[in-house]
Amino acid sequence: MSHDASSLPLVKLPLVKLPFVKMHGAGNDFVMVDHRDLVARGLSDRLDRAAIAALCDRRKGIGADGLIVIGPGTPAQTAFRMTYYNSDGGEAEMCGNGARCSVAHAHRLGLAGATCRFDTWSGPLDGWVHGPGDYEITLPGWRGLDLDVGLGGTPWARQAACNTGVPHLVVPVPDVDQVDLALWGPKLRFHERFGAAGTNVNWVSPDGPGGDWRIRTYERGVEAETLACGTGSSASAVILCALGLATSPVALHTRGGDVLAVAVDPPAGTLCLRGPALVAFEGEVALDG
Repeated sequence: MSHDASSLPLVKLPLVKLPFVKMHGAGNDFVMVDHRDLVARGLSDRLDRAAIAALCDRRKGIGADGLIVIGPGTPAQTAFRMTYYNSDGGEAEMCGNGARCSVAHAHRLGLAGATCRFDTWSGPLDGWVHGPGDYEITLPGWRGLDLDVGLGGTPWARQAACNTGVPHLVVPVPDVDQVDLALWGPKLRFHERFGAAGTNVNWVSPDGPGGDWRIRTYERGVEAETLACGTGSSASAVILCALGLATSPVALHTRGGDVLAVAVDPPAGTLCLRGPALVAFEGEVALDG
């Protein structure tokens, strides 16, 4: 016996509310989710790439540069695990501002103390709570430092590259405000020199005579300019120090108006990133159960 599918009753799954906290690190914003809430509401399998992209959508969702799940760490070794997704829903290796927000959120949840160690795709990192809104993390040791990438067909004489958990191209310019980022961001981000995965792109320029710098970043996965990028600021600090243009710690003024401080230790190959991480708002969002 056959049935006409159009005549069958539609079964609509109930909507399940998922708590979240919206945070930003120097304007780089994230939807923060507690893994325990996903498990308790049976939503672990529902937070897939499409759902994450929908939540990060700035017109139809919560709106964010990425989504972070705070999950269980390695027993007796780490306090928690940060799993980071870009706004397109794809999981990424590292996000410096996201890591600082993760330390702040885990501390707020009681999962981490004022000093902690936590897991990431790129390996375990350390975090510190210095005070309200003031958080510091270590970053993976940089690799792939190339001070003269030599891309042709650009208006700039020098481009440098460095991987601080994710790949970055850094371009020193006289004034970042004069860069047509909407034009050059996609061109360099998808340049054949960087293969199928591409790269993030940063432009840096001096910020007056005090030794500070200004930075703008076109971020892959977001595919747009972001108000700040922790790994981009860190890669820029490494390159500026290597070129003799700056000394550690390097202060970088972000597009969002905040300052990120990057301590670079070349002999040890280590990086520390310090800056603000703040709660914007919190709420619940309905997901299909």
